[in-house]
Amino acid sequence: MKIREVCNLLNAQVLAREDLLDNEIYSAFGSDLMSDVLTFAHGRMALLTGLNSPQVIRTAEMSDIPLIIFVRGRNLSQNIINMAVERSICLLGTEYIMYEACGKLYEAGLPPCTRLHP
Repeated sequence: MKIREVCNLLNAQVLAREDLLDNEIYSAFGSDLMSDVLTFAHGRMALLTGLNSPQVIRTAEMSDIPLIIFVRGRNLSQNIINMAVERSICLLGTEYIMYEACGKLYEAGLPPCTRLHP
């Protein structure tokens, strides 16, 4: 699924790297625990989170995650946005809570990221 489609499904605002909207993602994972993200992340996935700290960007960078979706209308600092821009990570923001956002993506056919690293 293209990031642009995700953006439309979630009525999301592009917060960083609009130039990446035509890139593909293949799964999604929702969590505020970055240790869980490090355990389960694989491939070109979307990370949905309500955590708005630089640690989210660092975790995405370590796990090659190209898309972070901030739920619950979280406000981001300019530092977080700058970190994402520098690391080529697209940031979206949605007003949906995590449960709704994940459900909408699943319903649209985006599979969950459920397996451990190979």
